[in-house]
Amino acid sequence: MHGGNHWGGSLEIVDQNDNQKSRELSEWDKASLHSQQHLHHHHHLDETQQSWLLGPPEKKKKKYVDLGCILLSRKAFKWTLLSIAIAFVVIALPIIIVKTIPKHKAKPPPPDNYTVALQKVLLFFNAQKSGKLPKSNGISWRGNSGLNDGSDLSDVKGGLVGGYYDAGDNTKFHFPMSYAMTMLSWSLIEYSHKYEAIGEYDHVRDLIKWGTDYLLLTFNSTATKINQIHAQVGGSQNGTSIPDDHYCWTRPEDMDYARPVQTIQAGPDLAGEMAAALAAASIVFRDNSAYSKKLIKGAKTVFDFARDGGRRGTYSRGNPYIEPYYNSTGYYDEYMWGAAWLYYATGNNSYISLATNPGLPKNSKAFFMKPDNIVLNWDNKLPAAMLLLTRFRILLNPGYPYEDMLRMYHNTTTLTMCSYLQQFHPLQYMANAAFLASLFVDYLNATDVPGFTCGPSFISLDQLRNFSTSQVDYILGKNPLKMSYVVGFGNKFPRHVHHRGASIPKDNKKYSCTGGFKWRDTKNPNPHNITGAMVGGPDKFDKFRDVRGNYSYTEPTLAGNAGLVAALASLTTTAGYGIDKNTMFTAVPPLYPQSPPPPAPWKALNCYV
Repeated sequence: MHGGNHWGGSLEIVDQNDNQKSRELSEWDKASLHSQQHLHHHHHLDETQQSWLLGPPEKKKKKYVDLGCILLSRKAFKWTLLSIAIAFVVIALPIIIVKTIPKHKAKPPPPDNYTVALQKVLLFFNAQKSGKLPKSNGISWRGNSGLNDGSDLSDVKGGLVGGYYDAGDNTKFHFPMSYAMTMLSWSLIEYSHKYEAIGEYDHVRDLIKWGTDYLLLTFNSTATKINQIHAQVGGSQNGTSIPDDHYCWTRPEDMDYARPVQTIQAGPDLAGEMAAALAAASIVFRDNSAYSKKLIKGAKTVFDFARDGGRRGTYSRGNPYIEPYYNSTGYYDEYMWGAAWLYYATGNNSYISLATNPGLPKNSKAFFMKPDNIVLNWDNKLPAAMLLLTRFRILLNPGYPYEDMLRMYHNTTTLTMCSYLQQFHPLQYMANAAFLASLFVDYLNATDVPGFTCGPSFISLDQLRNFSTSQVDYILGKNPLKMSYVVGFGNKFPRHVHHRGASIPKDNKKYSCTGGFKWRDTKNPNPHNITGAMVGGPDKFDKFRDVRGNYSYTEPTLAGNAGLVAALASLTTTAGYGIDKNTMFTAVPPLYPQSPPPPAPWKALNCYV
């Protein structure tokens, strides 16, 4: 029988002799068998049958290129070379062209008005420097001055050279100077990214260090216990015609009269503010370990002086060189302020325990919403201290045992913000209120809190921020007189600033104590614009007289300008929004809220009827 062809195609009858041969060759190599079958029978097989035995027809042999460890066909090799050439033209060549063309960096966005003003206001501090000035100081009409300050002191090697003149006179008041340094440090800690973005980071640090280097000279900062602090250099007594900083109208470079040093043996207010300044600066300079530790050591020493029970009493009491000018009304606010800064600088719980001790708000009347208490200035740190401690509650939420007092500080801060929605008149108060309000907005924004309540009204963060901008905008020119109260900002600003150095020409002549009166009394503009100086400003009726002789209108101060710097830094949007949440707490240890103490055990009461 013939078997069916399961593969298709025609059937083939195979010779029996061939089958016998096939069996005999069954042990041979199959490839040889196929080869011989091909030789003997190919002339009997059609195309389909040949394909069964021989497989597909032999293809044309390809040509290869030997690349060592790779064997590549010539065709593929050619396509590879062509692809590389195309890639070079499409990708590499444009890159090479771009790289070789001179680069033109994209211009950063133009700075907003707050950035422009901030850069100018910082220059005011350069103009107020005392001592041997660096070449980079940048104020052409200023030079070395006060090189003999404190030279007769036996406890200060090299005297009290350096620091800042307070205002338009040539006096160095250490109380407002310390406050100004604290404010500059605070603004830099919160907004370092903004200062960096506008190119002022190193500048502000230099200004702070110029102040703290000097403050470290005013007491024995290498000791752990001190018994005195030098509180002031220069000054005058009211109503005298003795040559001094107020009677004479003299450039600081030309001073040749006596500059007495005021030294105190008691003064927790001054000492507390100095401790705050040094502690805050230690956070600014945390990248300079040696200097930061030096500042912390000094802060601890001077704060221990402040807390010494035998040295209580305001630093200005009974001193005719201080009391008429920077008289302090108390020191419990400086205790709260200094303790808060020392806690952030050291992480030592004893400082936060003091800052939240009920005795401090009680003695300072911190929870009394009196007008004097809600306004931040060189004499009253309460609103700033409570906001600084509210930061602790909002961002770290430490819980027991601090929560009760922190919650009260937080509530009082909110009430203070409610009161700020009414405008102020003195420019210093406006700038400080603008800073605190703007900072409070940033604290709440950092925790996604949309606002707060003032009585029955809900106040959004935008409303409070608008208050801040309105206050600063007023200072910068949005006021009834359309006048900027910052020298050098805008087209219309004070030209007769009450300032000795700015009002006397640098003409290689030395004018005597009374010889400078002609420059004080002339109606001509100052020969030098003291760029960035915020003057005293208008009266409560928005009236302003650009008169050199009236200091209440035209005199700038160190403390006032420090508050304006902080406000401008908080409001500028050139570098974006927000605060640096973490740097302030670098030294604060991890917080594990303690459980409140259990209630007292129950005792049965004996009742008698």
